[in-house]
Amino acid sequence: MRSRTRENLAGWLFVAPVVVILGLFVLLPILMAFWVSLTGWNGQGSPFRAGVPFVGGENYARLFAEEGLARENFMTSIRNNIYYVGAVVPLQTALALFLALAVNKRKTFFRTAFYFPSVTSSVAISVVFLFLFANSGAVNQLLAFVGVDGPQWFSDPRGVIHLLLGEPPAALTEHGLLGLTWWDWLSGPSVAMCAIIVLVVWTTAGTFMLMFLAALQNIPKTLDEAAEIDGASRRQRFWRVTLPQLKPTMFLVLTLGLIGTWQVFDQIYVMSQGDPAKTTLTPAFLSYRTAFRDFDYGAGTAISFVLFLIIVLLTLFQRWVMRERRA
Repeated sequence: MRSRTRENLAGWLFVAPVVVILGLFVLLPILMAFWVSLTGWNGQGSPFRAGVPFVGGENYARLFAEEGLARENFMTSIRNNIYYVGAVVPLQTALALFLALAVNKRKTFFRTAFYFPSVTSSVAISVVFLFLFANSGAVNQLLAFVGVDGPQWFSDPRGVIHLLLGEPPAALTEHGLLGLTWWDWLSGPSVAMCAIIVLVVWTTAGTFMLMFLAALQNIPKTLDEAAEIDGASRRQRFWRVTLPQLKPTMFLVLTLGLIGTWQVFDQIYVMSQGDPAKTTLTPAFLSYRTAFRDFDYGAGTAISFVLFLIIVLLTLFQRWVMRERRA
């Protein structure tokens, strides 16, 4: 017992510096931020002084229960982010896997070329995409070359379903949920959000390509050779041999993609600032705007904690879906 106690004490002494650092720079700031979310702090002075009003859960109630602009903005940002996540995560995962399969047995030039957008400044790429998707930009000029009138990418607030189907039926505009009509929830992402989705998929696929590439090169060649000897086609070998071996990497890519898409900020900040008509507004940008522009730090921090809870719940759900199932 005395020997085990010494071992435990030695172990705690070794990890103590890391525990102290994490406590001071991770846990303590989180607790301080949570306190701010329960107050009406306006950014002046310290949030821990006696004169700061304590509002309890009022900042959270304004996001869900109370009718008003705060709930409308928050639910609009959630809607936009749902569209964004639903498009980006599958597309970037599929593209990354395709690129990894394409460069698995090829020279490093293609690997570098596909990975290069991921290491380029997102701000610089966002500025370039603004020029590409301008009303008279290269994208609209290419569409005009094939006889298609390009949209006003960052001026048209209508969703893509709205553009395809026309005006909504009255039944969808008279009723709704959480401050938004059913048509607001179902009209689809705006063309501005679609442009941002294209940008993000292109810039993030390279990073996930490297993860899939490392996993592919770690699969024993004997498995594929054995399946080929048994008469399996290339497609069958991919679905029955290669893809099951990539399941841990697939979970990692989907988890990182899910977290990253719910935290999208820099592309929104550079390209649209939430416009047109709040169709590119996201929770991360709304938190920033509420705190640092409207000087409502309590509500801005509350949005951040709700976003954190959403990410945790979705990650746990994804882990449950992709868990190993016993026969």
